[in-house]
Amino acid sequence: MGRTSVGRIRIGCAGWSIPGRYAGLFGEGYSALARYAMRFDVAEINSSFYRPHQRGTWQRWAATVPRGFRFSVKLPQEISHELGLRGAGPALDRFLAQVDGLGGRLGGFLLQLPPGLALDGRSAAAFFAMFRRRSDAPLACEPRHASWFTPRAEDLFARHGVSRVGADPPRVPGGDLPLASGQWCYWRWHGSPRIYYSDYDEAALRALADDLRTAKGPGQRWVIFDNTAHGFAVANAVRLRQLVEGAG
Repeated sequence: MGRTSVGRIRIGCAGWSIPGRYAGLFGEGYSALARYAMRFDVAEINSSFYRPHQRGTWQRWAATVPRGFRFSVKLPQEISHELGLRGAGPALDRFLAQVDGLGGRLGGFLLQLPPGLALDGRSAAAFFAMFRRRSDAPLACEPRHASWFTPRAEDLFARHGVSRVGADPPRVPGGDLPLASGQWCYWRWHGSPRIYYSDYDEAALRALADDLRTAKGPGQRWVIFDNTAHGFAVANAVRLRQLVEGAG
């Protein structure tokens, strides 16, 4: 049972829940994460957005997965939503100290911004510079205000080595296409038309497979399915892998 890694492409899910109807896709394991890691080689941790985890928890997750497995980790809502990227140094320090427990299993960070947060060039630049002084890990930003989809914002991302997520459904025209830094090209598919619930059909997955194969740049290409409410993320990720590998 191979895991979902095709060259520089990684395909996985938000979290590692395994719906009962897809249990047969996975082998036996002592935990859901251990079983998940038999099929996939990446997972996105969203729980860190809502609450902190002890460093020992991060260490346990890292010890559960194989050496080649990677996690992307969502920054806390305290930083993105409550502080709006301003004065976030202490919160960022606490967060990074906890996540350090992942060690080499850390693949990068995800920063999802609230829909009402417009681009403020000064505060955004200060935050990204502060982040870069603390970490050289890949960072993908998922903004949801139109002001972040402009040449000015693209210059800001480029200066700080930040990728912009390609999200489905997109908030603005073109928002479904990622803006890659040198390290990362990151897709997040939330379910469409109903976010978190909808299944993706064969045509949508085939189009995404084509985008993955033809994406330019030296960095890694990650796809995370976030349509987990009815469990479709697992099936969509497995099928996308088959398409990327040319198996069907």
